[in-house]
Amino acid sequence: MRQKELKVLFTFPTTTAAMAMEDLCRREGLPGRLIPVPRSITADCGMAWSAPAAERRRLEQAAAERGLTLSAVYELLL
Repeated sequence: MRQKELKVLFTFPTTTAAMAMEDLCRREGLPGRLIPVPRSITADCGMAWSAPAAERRRLEQAAAERGLTLSAVYELLL
């Protein structure tokens, strides 16, 4: 069984915003991937960007600089 790790999850108001985050991270070489939102939380579009928790500040800063709208930010063991 895979060991759980602390991850940061960014949720979005729309699928378009989630896809914009994916595009940004791919272009900038930032870590993470789109995942379905875990059942323990709720989100508007049902998608979340998951990355190592240590990358939280860098990802938040990149999203803010590009004007991406986030619904919420969570830290969870996944």
